[in-house]
Amino acid sequence: MTNFGDIEKKISQYDTSKIVITPVPYDETSTWGKGADQGPEAIIEASANMELYDIETGSQVFELGIHTDSPIVEKDENLIFKEIENRISEHIHNKKFPILLGGEHSISIGSIKAHAKKNNNLSVLQLDAHADLRDSYLGSKNNHGCIMARVQEICPAVQVGIRSMSEEEKEKASKNKIFFAKDIHNQKEWIQEAVNALSENVYITIDLDVFDPAIMPSTGTPEPGGLLWYDVLSLLKQVAASKNIVGFDVVELCPNPQNKAPDFLAAKLIYKLLSYIFKGQQK
Repeated sequence: MTNFGDIEKKISQYDTSKIVITPVPYDETSTWGKGADQGPEAIIEASANMELYDIETGSQVFELGIHTDSPIVEKDENLIFKEIENRISEHIHNKKFPILLGGEHSISIGSIKAHAKKNNNLSVLQLDAHADLRDSYLGSKNNHGCIMARVQEICPAVQVGIRSMSEEEKEKASKNKIFFAKDIHNQKEWIQEAVNALSENVYITIDLDVFDPAIMPSTGTPEPGGLLWYDVLSLLKQVAASKNIVGFDVVELCPNPQNKAPDFLAAKLIYKLLSYIFKGQQK
């Protein structure tokens, strides 16, 4: 696996890098389209084809150093989440900004636990098509459809882009912290409302199916009516300007060898969010 962005080794060494990307090719509980385990490699491959100058911010965030970590390849659900928590905790201890690259959405819990131990007043911003609030699904509390139920046991969450949920999940949703895709379509006011609902310290988890399948068809459970590129960027830009983002993950890419555009979208999304977070901090 090459370095994210194909960044030369002298500025992507662990010791000198501010940012660390940890790939987790885990896809054990997905329930329809398989392939999320191939997502991290596809995103990193696509990232090698990005221009590293960001036009909007006028910056080159890679200059802070972006290290591509060795993948976490554990498949046992009783072990992998703790291994992720330990790895991310190590990066936090070493004063790195950690990014988790999935893989299916269940992996986020390990990273969120690590950040919750370090950061008081933490909340999670979830961008997703699905509420993921089931307490258990197909006999597992660690199913990818249960991730936000697990998050709510740790800290508050704001959910954006939701357009699929069960009746059980409807009862568990925080009414003033869920922004359904149907309500925010072609609107702008919701962005500040979502930001206001977050606490000072924010962890962002991005399931790529938050995007409309027209631009992101490569997910295991695509849903029509999703957000578009600039909808998501507008939100992320405002969160970065108003809150302390402590880390994030990008999950659920199921790459299609015949269509690499979604892989590139995911890579570009990571780089754009980093450009927002570290605007003005380049060397």
